[in-house]
Amino acid sequence: MATVATAPHAAPHKSFRDVWLITIGHSLTHWYPATFYLLLPIIGRELDLSYSQIGLIMTCQYIAGAISNVPGGALVDTVGKKGLLMAVSLFWIGVPYLLMGFTHSYWLLLLCVALVGIGNNLWHPSAIPTLAQRFPERKGLVLSLHGMGGNVGDALAPLAVGALLTVFGWRTIVVLNVIPGIAMAILLLAFLGTLRLTSRKSKSQAALGEGHEGQTVAEYLTGLRALFRTRGLILLSTSSAFRSMTQNALLTFLPVYLAYEMGYPPLWVGVCIFVLQAAGFVASPIAGHLSDRMGRRTIMMTSMAMTAVVLLFMALAGHPFWFVALIAILGFFLYAIRPVLQAWLLETAPKKMGGTSIGVLFATQALGSAIGPLIAGFLADRYGLFSTFYFLAITIVIANLFIFFMPPPVRAGA
Repeated sequence: MATVATAPHAAPHKSFRDVWLITIGHSLTHWYPATFYLLLPIIGRELDLSYSQIGLIMTCQYIAGAISNVPGGALVDTVGKKGLLMAVSLFWIGVPYLLMGFTHSYWLLLLCVALVGIGNNLWHPSAIPTLAQRFPERKGLVLSLHGMGGNVGDALAPLAVGALLTVFGWRTIVVLNVIPGIAMAILLLAFLGTLRLTSRKSKSQAALGEGHEGQTVAEYLTGLRALFRTRGLILLSTSSAFRSMTQNALLTFLPVYLAYEMGYPPLWVGVCIFVLQAAGFVASPIAGHLSDRMGRRTIMMTSMAMTAVVLLFMALAGHPFWFVALIAILGFFLYAIRPVLQAWLLETAPKKMGGTSIGVLFATQALGSAIGPLIAGFLADRYGLFSTFYFLAITIVIANLFIFFMPPPVRAGA
């Protein structure tokens, strides 16, 4: 009785520490891709790449992610080595970027970004269900903190790298860039290496609600069949795929547009991307907290309404500067919705299938992220770079339509 009474008081402090460790690790998983978005225009010029070839670089990364996401989620749900997998993921993301600094081949560059796509998609099936299980009543807020870590990486990387590019070449930067990732991977192993490291769990741990560890293959296959019969999984994942199509085409070609068409130097391109990501940093915790209080559907619907207003102004914008500014406002709502969507998905998925459900979500997102830059690149080659922004407006409208068909949310205690 004494151990059962004291354990709940010890868990929150440890969990709170773990939240910040996982959040900082998440910031670095976004730091590397955000760095690469800023380097794309420079690499494109050095290798004399067309817009389609630039788009194909990101397509390869996200196709690899789409293929690896569901197996990554299955690995998390069956083995349960979440702390170790997060460390491996962070290390796996950093090393291919290091290799890019030594290549002059376009095809080897594609191989490196594909490896990044595989490593990056071990992170979310490990981190997101862990946080949601530890804070079941506040998962929207906790996942928004995790999302803020990603926003910090997305925002600070272009700003820092834009400044560094005034002093160093891009190859030197990708070599230096691997150091923080390796250091953080070591910290994760030191503090979280035993986090759900074994597949066994005592009954007292189960009574305390610490979540599940591994499961047998038969249990997993039963849960998998139930998961793919979940209507919410299909609708939310499909909506998120179109949102990712919008988001990653924007992140790929907005820096190219600012550098090529508007003549911005790397530092100012980095400042513009920082402003875009900083908006998401502000929006994410607000949306996550409100979704815990008001419900996921309410926040999603509000976001859709605001997105429609932004799109109306986009249709009326005549000058490219204002159009890009409105795209940045649109990004505010894209990033705000991310933790709400993740929390909603975990609430619709069967228990013990959190890793796989997040794997499915990020697989569909990766598919959208793969298709978006490639289509935008073809449009830019044929109709001009500015045409990509009209493509973004269409994809976000499609994404919003799927939310209307979501079933009513299940109450937290159900």
